[in-house]
Amino acid sequence: MSFAVLLFSGLLFAKIIRYFKLPDVTGYLIGGLIIGPSVLGLLSADAVTQLSLVSDVALGFIAFSIGSEFKLEYFKRVGMTPIVIAIFESFVAVIFVTLGLLCAGQTLPFSLVLGAIAAATAPAATIMVIKQYRARGPVTETLLSVVAIDDATALIAFGISVAVAQTLTSTAEVSLLTSILKPILEIVVALAAGGALGAVLTLLLRLFRTRANRMVLAIAMVLFTAAAANRLHVSALLMTMAMGAVFANLCKNSSEIMSLCDDITPPIFMMFFVLSGAGLNLSILPSIGLVGVVYVIVRVIGKMCGAWFGAYIMKAESNVRRWLGPALIPQAGVAIGLTVVAQQVVPQYAEVIRAVVLCGTLIYELVGPGIAKWTLQKAGEIEQGI
Repeated sequence: MSFAVLLFSGLLFAKIIRYFKLPDVTGYLIGGLIIGPSVLGLLSADAVTQLSLVSDVALGFIAFSIGSEFKLEYFKRVGMTPIVIAIFESFVAVIFVTLGLLCAGQTLPFSLVLGAIAAATAPAATIMVIKQYRARGPVTETLLSVVAIDDATALIAFGISVAVAQTLTSTAEVSLLTSILKPILEIVVALAAGGALGAVLTLLLRLFRTRANRMVLAIAMVLFTAAAANRLHVSALLMTMAMGAVFANLCKNSSEIMSLCDDITPPIFMMFFVLSGAGLNLSILPSIGLVGVVYVIVRVIGKMCGAWFGAYIMKAESNVRRWLGPALIPQAGVAIGLTVVAQQVVPQYAEVIRAVVLCGTLIYELVGPGIAKWTLQKAGEIEQGI
């Protein structure tokens, strides 16, 4: 019944939101918010928690799809541009938010940890907008690469900031080098394991020739990779992306397999975003105060300035410099996951950090897809009439 409610809500609100010329994903999120515990309560908070498997599966397929765009010929053509942009948009957001919070009178450990969470970007909503409007062009290509790399740069930025915050707040002896190296090791493990599984998928495809069997194999490998990442305590997004990237470069028929996955993912993605909307909590809005306002506004400024500067020094096209930043606004799963770690580092600020990040998620997820569509239109990468 819960799955039925998610799907019917997604269909209804996507239909309604199109009258306002907004992306379907915005309708899914608003529909979820309305049927969720914050408004009508058709889905209880317990039901939202119990259905978290849907989110894990959807993010696995989203990451696999992003990874498949990482082909060597693309990087031979664009060079280091996406990597440099991802580093700057992540670290400039961290610096801006940290300084903004310090100017607002917050302590250095608190400002560092909350500033580090600002680096994270949610790829899912952006990918859905690109798919719906069939966006094509340099801004879209760069955006896909940057949101993929962003997961790694965000983890590194968070690891460094948390290490410094722990050193400042802990009375026990804390190894700064170990704290900084830990997230880097996690990234290396995720990429290596994902790459190995990408090679395994390529080999296994030789045993199966029919479309049905190949679809089943691809689904099984995505699910297995996401599960293995959870067991290894590394980023499932990074590991599944790495699998998709290696697979896309080794397998000549990778585009055929990706199209098979595209046939079965629409209902999964729809349920994921409706469920994400149901998890948004309106009651936290009044509690964020000045800290929340600084975080929400300054993070956007940092992302836009960092993306522009990274594109500028790499001499990227003018459209990339101008329109990439606003498309990096959405923030969700990774940021919320980092708040759990933050609660252990600065427990005295745990409630405030969680409230601010959840409120930012609410705002960014509702306005982000519409802004992503607008920027891609302005860049001329969405055809008229789509």
